[in-house]
Amino acid sequence: MVSVTSSWLYCLSLLSLFPFISSSITIPLQYPQTNQIPFQDQYQKLNHLVTTSLARARHLKNPQPTPAATATAPLFSHSYGGYSISLSFGTPPQTLSFIMDTGSDVVWFPCTSRYLCKHCSFSSSSSSPRIQPFIPKESSSSKIIGCKNPKCSWIHQSNINYDQDCSVNSCLNQTCPPYMILYGSGTTVGIALSETLHLHGLSKPNFLVGCSVLSSHQPAGIAGFGRGLSSLPSQLGLGKFSYCLLSRRFDDDTKKSSSLVLDIEQLDSGKKTNALVYTPFVKNPKVEDKSSFSVYYYLGLRRITIGGHHVKMPYKYLSPGEDGNGGVIIDSATTFTFIAREAFEPLSDEFIRQITDYKRIKEFEDVTGLGPCFNVSDAKTVSFPELRLYFKGGADVALPVENYFAFVGGGVACLTMVTGPERVDGPGMILGSFQMQNFYVEYDLRNERLGFKQEKCK
Repeated sequence: MVSVTSSWLYCLSLLSLFPFISSSITIPLQYPQTNQIPFQDQYQKLNHLVTTSLARARHLKNPQPTPAATATAPLFSHSYGGYSISLSFGTPPQTLSFIMDTGSDVVWFPCTSRYLCKHCSFSSSSSSPRIQPFIPKESSSSKIIGCKNPKCSWIHQSNINYDQDCSVNSCLNQTCPPYMILYGSGTTVGIALSETLHLHGLSKPNFLVGCSVLSSHQPAGIAGFGRGLSSLPSQLGLGKFSYCLLSRRFDDDTKKSSSLVLDIEQLDSGKKTNALVYTPFVKNPKVEDKSSFSVYYYLGLRRITIGGHHVKMPYKYLSPGEDGNGGVIIDSATTFTFIAREAFEPLSDEFIRQITDYKRIKEFEDVTGLGPCFNVSDAKTVSFPELRLYFKGGADVALPVENYFAFVGGGVACLTMVTGPERVDGPGMILGSFQMQNFYVEYDLRNERLGFKQEKCK
């Protein structure tokens, strides 16, 4: 995430916003649950997801500085690669759709009747239903965050120069400077608001939320579930949250959803989780110097086996080094798992070495951006070697073959992990949502650990 606080952007943005804030406000945002990417075929869809996964990885590896016991919300999957939830803000409440993102920490929604979004049409139909707009004027609890409000530094990650941005010489000095957030393939710009969040019986006043006026490549608002102060778990004081990621077979199906569960109490809720296996979250030694990395959930991945054979990978990619680079993070907004090239190549080579019953088809690798790809006659009877991940704490998981190979028309199966131009900075591996389909995943923030088990999400 990058926060922009320069005076010229500060003044320009705020001056342009005030006419809209003082009059009626509409948000022309399409409802993500009905959106479908107009791909000509499945290969183009896979190529799109590869591109967005790589763009997301580049961002995560090198981000710019910038009363109930539980509450449950439906979780929907989408063909653009994300999972969405509905949240209600304002007094009276207005409901919007948000992409759940464990790799960022800001919650924001589109704002004002003149909201602009470039390359944000993810619908194949011009008549697709549009989300009800959030209108600050119709909310009695909507307030603009002030420059001296401590929450202003949350959204800017403490990068505010108060002498410059809050001085009497600055434009409209009582207001928090505008923010700019980068998401790899998308961007959004806006101002910080204080609002009341309503979530299935829970009301949280003075919740920090971004009011975005300009975006690109963003199909909906973002609900940041990362470790930062501005994230939804931090602002609600959650002890834990959990979700089950619906199979991608149900992308854009408004009748199929799984659940996101938020544990509000500070004591254990008593829910039985004996079937879960746990691995502790890992500390990055340089999060103070690289604050952008501080929002990530790092995992201790010890090794990977394919067909029982240990894949030899440079350890620097599996564990954060003294310089803060390397290590494994889990990210709900990344579709296909990203692995640094030096670690990906031995994994790919091992699959190629062991898969001898199916012919490799390199031309499909060029089309989809995935690889290796193989010619298979029947996806139901295909036999691929087992992929197993071993984590610190004794937790290990064998992924179902459909979680690491995509089966597309024409009898082709491609490995759904990606790599890109080598970078020495940032995480060495980003565990994406495609690999966690039909897994119950629990973020136990109270005990600093991640729990998971395979189950049919419904």
